[in-house]
Amino acid sequence: MTTFSVLPDGVDLTSLTPGSLLDVETRRRHYRIECLGGNEIRISGHPELCPDPVPAHLHGSIGKDGVLELGIIGRDKRLMFFLEDCHRPVTTSKVVSVHVEQPRANPSVATIH
Repeated sequence: MTTFSVLPDGVDLTSLTPGSLLDVETRRRHYRIECLGGNEIRISGHPELCPDPVPAHLHGSIGKDGVLELGIIGRDKRLMFFLEDCHRPVTTSKVVSVHVEQPRANPSVATIH
């Protein structure tokens, strides 16, 4: 059985199997993230920065207190990632929900609302 860490308000990316797919809805956009291993991802969903899947590095989530949680995609927090060809972080609007699909014949599914 494939396991992954779903926290009450988010998911720990480093616990996901490479090939896992995440649908991350923020207040302004809908991102599709493919886990490549560790904090390496392929992301799409921003019309200018990543309309099609591009390699990136997930940094973590930032709460309203400014604290960064490394490797976590947290609900009600802003997602921060670095695109492969960019040295500045991209910070999203607040995450509304995260949906995780594991790569299996019968994928494990978790939804955080």
